[in-house]
Amino acid sequence: MRSGFVRLAAAALLGVLAPAWALTPEQARGIASGDGDERIEALNHAVAAGAEGLAPFVQALLDDAVKVAGEQVFVLQGDKAVDAATGAPATLPAEAEDVVVNNRVRGALQAALASLQLLSPELALRRAAVAELLEQSLDEAQLPLLDKALAAESDAALKESLERMRATILVASPDKAKRLAAIAALAGSRQSAVASLLQERLAPNSPDAETDAEVRAALGSALDAVRSRLAWGERIGVIFTGISLGSILLLAALGLAITYGLMGVINMAHGELLMIGAYATYLVQNLFRQFLPGAFDAYIVAAIPAAFLASALVGAAMERSVIRWLYGRPLETLLATWGISLVLMQGVRSLFGAQNVPVENPAWLSGGIAVMSNLTLPWNRIAIIAFAALVLAAVALLIARTRLGLFVRGVTQNRRMASCVGVDTARVDTYAFALGSGIAGLGGCALSQIGNVGPDLGQSYIVDSFLVVVLGGVGQLAGTVYAALGLGVLNKLLEGWAGAVLAKIMVLVFIVIFIQKRPQGIFAMKGRSAEA
Repeated sequence: MRSGFVRLAAAALLGVLAPAWALTPEQARGIASGDGDERIEALNHAVAAGAEGLAPFVQALLDDAVKVAGEQVFVLQGDKAVDAATGAPATLPAEAEDVVVNNRVRGALQAALASLQLLSPELALRRAAVAELLEQSLDEAQLPLLDKALAAESDAALKESLERMRATILVASPDKAKRLAAIAALAGSRQSAVASLLQERLAPNSPDAETDAEVRAALGSALDAVRSRLAWGERIGVIFTGISLGSILLLAALGLAITYGLMGVINMAHGELLMIGAYATYLVQNLFRQFLPGAFDAYIVAAIPAAFLASALVGAAMERSVIRWLYGRPLETLLATWGISLVLMQGVRSLFGAQNVPVENPAWLSGGIAVMSNLTLPWNRIAIIAFAALVLAAVALLIARTRLGLFVRGVTQNRRMASCVGVDTARVDTYAFALGSGIAGLGGCALSQIGNVGPDLGQSYIVDSFLVVVLGGVGQLAGTVYAALGLGVLNKLLEGWAGAVLAKIMVLVFIVIFIQKRPQGIFAMKGRSAEA
């Protein structure tokens, strides 16, 4: 992609830096022949001098389309040749030799082409040039061109990047005053690369280490200032990751909030319903890849209802065949659903194999938003947070505003009275269990976009899902939301402080203590029999 930008830039610069061929013979020969250091020095001088025609010549060198014969340099254009200095048609001598461009010279050529690109009238090309130069080693020979580009630049973000590049060059200047001025400019940066640069200048074992005491003090102050700004990116990243984890826990726990919270069924196979939703997404992906490759990026839209229906049907089958006979017997329900979970895992292993299967993100869920230099928010996790919010709103609306929700709440609160007024309680139980299972399938669909899909997928979330439901308050959707997001953020904060294993232990200890003090959870069930 970047090489495409560079080629496009070279073509654009042909019109910007007219006339197209105006290199001196000495410049062309110096860049094309000699050892690597001499060629790079000649190239930097040509860039600093603003030599017209340099961009197409550099591009020709990168394309291996330059030959040398004695003192003359030729550029190949198809089956013809032109003089590199004048651009006039020329006859290529038989003894002409190819110009060898090693990796070091190639890197210098790419940097030079990007530098020239800074003068392009196209904003996209200038951005590509800045991105290219930020990855290159810069020196003072490029300062004149940077100053020229800085004076002409109108985009605020690019101007800031150019100023940072200029300061990065000057921080290694032999002039102490220039070094101090560059450090003062870098102190206002928000880039992690600047922190690394300043740290390298302070490192005692570094070949570029600063020796002047005053400059070292300025480096230390600048480094502290940059790190204090970067710390905010790290904090925001931890909070975002925690919210993302909380959204995943919410999707996994919403189904349990119905099957366990409202129906009182301890479903140890709930994690496997997540797994079924993930495998349904995998199958839909493969169908799109085989039969609708042009619409592959839309497969996730079809996978959402497929994951819901697959898990809902399995859940309905579980309820009608096993669980309906075990209501009110929690231990037997736990053991039965644990056995079902083993059957489901082995069934998936038999159908798809024991290895993880690949689920690819659509193009529009790939990449992320670069908020800061050390903070990128991935699109797939942003989408999961939004998806969890939509699923939560749909479930709350269904439970509170629909006929099915009314029946579920009525059967949950007083099964005998609901039966007396004509409610088919057995059918409501099946619908409610299928709904909770289908929501778990939606969670599996979301999980397939951020992690591996395998037979053991659900085992990673079943315990955390029960903890979320119990902590939030049995039967309370609002409590499930608070508990899921709270546990997600708390877990990530503790991970950064104590590590992943200790963080899990500390979260579990916190939940045990909390439940001892408040057994009903964050939100208690309201009613005459509810405990205060």
